[in-house]
Amino acid sequence: MPSRSDPVESRADDDRDLYDIATWEERTSLDGLSVALHWLITRSAKALVVFVALLALLALLGSFGLGLVFDPAVAVLVGLSAVPALGLAAYVYVSDVTTGEPLSLLVATFLLSILTATFAAILNSVAQPYFEPLGFPGLVVFFFVIVGPIEESVKLLAVRLYAYTDDRFDAVIDGAVYGAIAGLGFVVIENLVYIAQTVELGELSLGLAALGAGDGIAALRALAGPGHVIYSAFAGYYLGLAKFNPEHRGPIVVKGLVIAAAIHALYNSLVGPVTTVLSLATGLPQVAALFVFVILFQGAFGYVLLRKLRRYRDAYVETRDAVDPDVEPELTEFED
Repeated sequence: MPSRSDPVESRADDDRDLYDIATWEERTSLDGLSVALHWLITRSAKALVVFVALLALLALLGSFGLGLVFDPAVAVLVGLSAVPALGLAAYVYVSDVTTGEPLSLLVATFLLSILTATFAAILNSVAQPYFEPLGFPGLVVFFFVIVGPIEESVKLLAVRLYAYTDDRFDAVIDGAVYGAIAGLGFVVIENLVYIAQTVELGELSLGLAALGAGDGIAALRALAGPGHVIYSAFAGYYLGLAKFNPEHRGPIVVKGLVIAAAIHALYNSLVGPVTTVLSLATGLPQVAALFVFVILFQGAFGYVLLRKLRRYRDAYVETRDAVDPDVEPELTEFED
């Protein structure tokens, strides 16, 4: 790879002071002020994104009425609908054969993904009317051009805002873990929105019976949830790869987003038609046909994700002694 240093720096001897000529480090008070201002600007930009997302979330929740949002039965319904996604995210978490990820980063990523999801909700609702007149082809374009790229970008943004810059994000596979957690947060807020739009407080009750409320909306959302974890785990993995390959950071991040957005859009495009055809061809009820499709589709891409994580595990196990023979990785069921 060609040298990234200035010609003066590469040709000068070690005793020559090249400060403010070809190299730079913090020396003067002006340098210190510049460092402080850069820190303030970058942190302020992140804080502004979070603040705007928080305002959008409050507006979104307020549109449903606080009575519904804070109803215990709704909380139960949202929790039940997120169980499959939680299980998959947990599996991705235990697949990390390096060091365990700190709870603080996991929780922060989860909460940030709930906030950044509001950007997708707003942009999707603004763009959708322009595609609806085109019928099903327009809907497919909408999924590939708007829904997939935007939703996967806002989930990745949740990782990028905090966990990505932390020193404890110290392995490529960490990106998949935080991506999966971001997907879980997205599932929670998306399911809440769907449930809030569908159910009535009067038909809700605490317990498993709540799954039947709103024509079984919680059960349907439970089927869709794991997909978000899979998509964002792909994107997150490539974000982790980008962190440790800074010279190719941009293309690597884009590759991850393209993969995640394409799988996401493909699922959205196929789920309706394939479920209908499967139901008519086999005589299965719509819900059963949907279940079969989801298992096959998400199972296939989940397997691809699993193979990618296993490739990382195998490489890690093969190289760990050469890198640091005194460190033993945490063994998990993933290594069976």
